[in-house]
Parts: sequence; structure tokens; C-alpha cells
Amino acid sequence: MSDTQAAASEPVWTFRGYHLKASDFTTAMVHLYRGEMQRSNVWRQRLDNTTNWAVITTGAALSFAFSSATNPHGIIPLNTLLITLFLLIEARRYRYYELFTARIRLMETDFFAAMLVPPFSPAADWAESLAENLLHPHFTISIWEALGRRFRRNYMAIYLILATAWLFKVILHPTLATSLNEFIDHATIGAIPGWVVLMVGFGFNGVLFLIGLLTIGLHQASGEILPRFEAPQAVGHIFGRLLARGSAAKGRPSAGQAWYRPSGRRAQLLTIVITEHGEEVGRAILRELQRGVTRLPGIGMYTGQPRDVLLVAATLTEVAHLKATVGQVDKAAFVIVSPAQEVLGRGFQPLQQESAAAPV
Repeated sequence: MSDTQAAASEPVWTFRGYHLKASDFTTAMVHLYRGEMQRSNVWRQRLDNTTNWAVITTGAALSFAFSSATNPHGIIPLNTLLITLFLLIEARRYRYYELFTARIRLMETDFFAAMLVPPFSPAADWAESLAENLLHPHFTISIWEALGRRFRRNYMAIYLILATAWLFKVILHPTLATSLNEFIDHATIGAIPGWVVLMVGFGFNGVLFLIGLLTIGLHQASGEILPRFEAPQAVGHIFGRLLARGSAAKGRPSAGQAWYRPSGRRAQLLTIVITEHGEEVGRAILRELQRGVTRLPGIGMYTGQPRDVLLVAATLTEVAHLKATVGQVDKAAFVIVSPAQEVLGRGFQPLQQESAAAPV
């Protein structure tokens, strides 16, 4: 068989009006993977730069504090504030890094890994999850998880070094403190009493370490080597769920679900199409989108003419195709797109599982 005949006999992948050969689709996925990998590496380098800033400024501040003949221990609290600024910047950058890394993990686990284990059978919702992430980018982890993870991995040691250095500096300079009152007197910074400095220091560092402890149970991040499934309930896990409410981690997977997999309850929509050509529009939606259509009779109150009302449940990635399909058949159609709290049934969430989980 010649190359031309082989190309002609290659199966064609048809989806939403596109006709691609299997080789074309694989090539496109490889280029997408390389692009996302490059973007992820750039943000990873920016994370390393922020950590380097923190290490360099800490070393410079400690060298100045211990080399001076006077008692400039106030530079250490100032450096602590600067390190906190770097931590906040790094947490924001880590969220962007995770945004692109989540796409990479989806392609690795559900496309490339599936290719290595025949028959090729990726998860049913992986393409929808990837397409939604591309069309509507959103942070995949909360700011709390980003702060806690970067604090535990890099900044905890820096804060401990700063606290230890400040403690020794206050004890040893200008003379050795032999009593608690003398230690408090050494801790004075200008017009700020020593006891105020101690209270603020203990409170500030205590909050940071508390955040690091309570966010241990947040496992939405996909860019690190983490357990694939959620761990059993723990103190950090319980408080982590409380911190994640109202944030990007609100759609965290349930117990036993892979941590890199977004929640199955993705944003779903109800589309209402009012048209004079209900039969043609409905057939076009069935043919192009492979979505069910419910046709209801209606009457226009202004014109008094009969109309067809079509109800179509869809996802975010299908709305643009649905509107284009309706417009090709009836340019005068009226289309309403509204969010749906939940869609149960074929092609969406299984209705039987929801019924079985409901209390009797």
C-alpha cells in the first residue's frame, strides 16, 4: 500500500464540525503540550527568582546586624516584613504556575498515559475539562493553599533563621542579658517598647506558622509530587477545607477521586431557543452537537404568531457552537443562555447515582 493510499484509508476524527485525521489530532496535542510545558517552566523560574531574593536579602540583613558594633537588631524585623512580601508575591506566582501545570497533568494522565496502555481510552470528561480550562482560565488552587505550600517548602526555614538570629542578637548585644527585664529592654526599637516588639513578633510569626499548619490538608496543587488520592481526615485537612470555602478550591474532588481531576460538577447551562423553524433548528442541534433537544409550543405575545421553544442543556465549551448552529438555520431566532444549578441525566451527571446517594 502506498503512502497516499495509507493516508486516504486513515480514519477521520469528526467532532463539532471538524474533520481531523488521528495524526493531525495527535500533532496538535503534542504542540499544545510543548507550549504549556514552556509556559509552566517560565513561571517555575519566576518562583525560583522570588526565593532567591528572600535568601539574598536575609543573608545581607543578618551580615549587617551581626557585623555592626552598635545594636541594629531592628533590621531583622524589617527584613521579616520584606520576606513576607516575597512570600505573597511567590504565592501569587505559584497560582499562575499551577494554572498551566494542571493542563499539563490532564494531558499526561489522560492522553499520553492512556496511549501507552491499549486500548486507548481516556477519561470521559478529560477533553471537556481541558477545553473549559483553555476557554475560561481560572486558578486551580486557592490563595491559602499557595501561601501554605510555599511557606512550608521554602519560607519556614527562612523565618526560623530570622527568629533565631534576632533572639541571639537581643540576648548578646549590647551586653549579655542576664534577666527577663534586661532582655525586654534590649528588644526595644526606638520609641517602641520591648514588650510590644515581642508581642507583635510572636503574633506575626504565630499566624504564619498557623497558616502553614492548617493548609496541610489542601491538595488541589498538581505541580508537586503529592499523593494521587486524598488522605484520610486529619486536623490540617479539616481546617483546610474550611479555608478553601468560597475560593478556587471549592470544587475539590471527593474522597477517592484523583487529586489532579477537577470536580465533575463543571459549570452547566440551560439554553432556550425561540424560533419559527423549530424542526430545522432542533435537527441541526442534534446533528452538530449530539445534544438532546426538547421542543415546546409557544405564542409570541406581541405578534400573536406561534413559535417553537427549544430547551437544550449544554456546557460552557458548547455554547459558541450551539449559537453558530442556530444562526445558520434561523438568523432571526431568539437565544437565551442561563446558568443551571445542576444537570442530571445522559451526557451529564448520572441520575441514578444521585438518587442512590439521597437519604431515604
